[in-house]
Amino acid sequence: MFNFSANHLALISRTEYRSCAVFLMRDDSTHRVYRLYDFTKSQQIPPDGYYCISGKVNSADKLYLVIESVKPDTKHPRASTAPAPADGAQE
Repeated sequence: MFNFSANHLALISRTEYRSCAVFLMRDDSTHRVYRLYDFTKSQQIPPDGYYCISGKVNSADKLYLVIESVKPDTKHPRASTAPAPADGAQE
């Protein structure tokens, strides 16, 4: 097993299977897409931010990036996509 970590990841999709949850995440710096596995099904990753993810590379028979921790990426805040009110008023 090897360690891995990645920053500036945005959630593309989450799929729940019987044995695990699979997250597709895109690194907005390099434009790479990662398939990350959560065998505990305990990770909750909201789609509205960037994340730093670390874990292990399990290479027994297939290559799996297994999530161990997820935290918000504070160095790369994600801009809000909510439209600003036309009159400039704060909501």
